[in-house]
Amino acid sequence: MLLCPLSGPVQEGGPLNDEIGDWMAEALLRAIAALVRREGADLSARQIGVFLICYLEDEAQTVRGLAAKLDISSTAICRALNRLSEFDLVRRRTDPLDRRSVLVQRTTIGAGFLRDLKRILADAANEAGSMPVQMRSSVAWAVS
Repeated sequence: MLLCPLSGPVQEGGPLNDEIGDWMAEALLRAIAALVRREGADLSARQIGVFLICYLEDEAQTVRGLAAKLDISSTAICRALNRLSEFDLVRRRTDPLDRRSVLVQRTTIGAGFLRDLKRILADAANEAGSMPVQMRSSVAWAVS
């Protein structure tokens, strides 16, 4: 059983509250459309996932740690980081304490992209229509 913060307990593979699921899918569609239309980095879901972990989690990220968190290979993480590095959204640096480990660093451009991404998500949520009542208390802190 999974705990969905927006709709409560959910059987894995089981149905999400239809109203919430529909609203979330609509907001996601609008956010992806806005990301695709904008100038700049055109990132895959995997690349956005790696980016968000690097920017939203407090601890320093490593290639191995990212692979473990996303349950994908280190090679897949390296490919995602290559793409993120092309746009200067992240930088890699050898860990001075463990030269076998690679640290992922944030950049000023990446911080700007995160700010843009948050604005795109907020706009998409607004365009998706009224937020289902069950979600309002769960996300009130994010919109205040």
